[in-house]
Amino acid sequence: MNFKESQQARDEDDKHAQQYAMQLVSASVMPMALKAAVQLGVFEIIQKAGPGAQLSICQTVSQLPSQSNPDGPLVLDRILRLLASHSILTFSLETNDQEEDEQVVRLYGLAPVAKYFIRRPGGGSLSPLLDLFQDKAAHGMSAVEYVGKDSRFGEIFKGSMIDFNPMFVEEMLEIYKDVGGGNGSILHWIVSKYPAIKGINFDLPQMIDKSPSYPGIEHVSGDMFKSVPKGDAIFMKWILHCRKLLENCYEALPANGKVIVVDLVIPESPDTNLFCKSVFQFELFMMNTNGSGKERTEKEFESLAKGSGFSDVRVACCAYSFSVLEFYKKNVRFDGITIMSRVRL
Repeated sequence: MNFKESQQARDEDDKHAQQYAMQLVSASVMPMALKAAVQLGVFEIIQKAGPGAQLSICQTVSQLPSQSNPDGPLVLDRILRLLASHSILTFSLETNDQEEDEQVVRLYGLAPVAKYFIRRPGGGSLSPLLDLFQDKAAHGMSAVEYVGKDSRFGEIFKGSMIDFNPMFVEEMLEIYKDVGGGNGSILHWIVSKYPAIKGINFDLPQMIDKSPSYPGIEHVSGDMFKSVPKGDAIFMKWILHCRKLLENCYEALPANGKVIVVDLVIPESPDTNLFCKSVFQFELFMMNTNGSGKERTEKEFESLAKGSGFSDVRVACCAYSFSVLEFYKKNVRFDGITIMSRVRL
């Protein structure tokens, strides 16, 4: 490569860096535009048109709940154009021959990722989780504290969990073939798929009092930092933040018992793939939600497990950027091979 070609390559790299920098400056606009499209029901309107359908802005606006804004079509076109540039929507161009100036009309359809933001009556959408991420911040307190002070935010927080849980558990049970609290909905999904399991939904009294009744599930109230009900397996989601809790689980398990934990497993290296970007974004969000919590790498989970008495820990699978970890009290089986217990640390 001669000097001129080398200089041109540097100029191209610098131009790309400039464009990337400008995109980062305005990066918060994209999730706001996505939230607006979700709230308007745009994805549902396109979905109703049939598989692979693409609609013009006029066709979409005509089905919105309100057409009172004269600038609505222009604003919506800009929103959908942005979403298409992020591969959330598909698009094509069509020339309107009926107009004298032959205007170009943009048509928008659903890209594969859009299905995750379509609201469903029985839950199973990421839209409420998007609402939570885009909601106003609580200054001077954690989100957990703010939930008790703002009923509107409390409903958004609860709704995001209720909608996300069915999606996650369904995916988890598809790939994890082998009990954290709340209102018992996660445990209900597990017991529904495996009726032989008898479950105990364990949480604070204020949560248990509001929990609906489910077949095969017993609701028990208490403080997990003091003791945990006995069982063959203990399932926890997003709550393993200290050694004391894991030690209580160890005492509640039989010799061959295990703790199944759903949590973020932070990669050691900040790679640029989608998985790492998603995990790191969730890590910062979780830190803002609960400042006393801590997300861990796989090695840090292993250290926590051994320090609490467990002999082995492994990442069993991953769904929606969250990992399923198994903490074994006595031994682990991999493909029929038994790994004997290690000395308790």
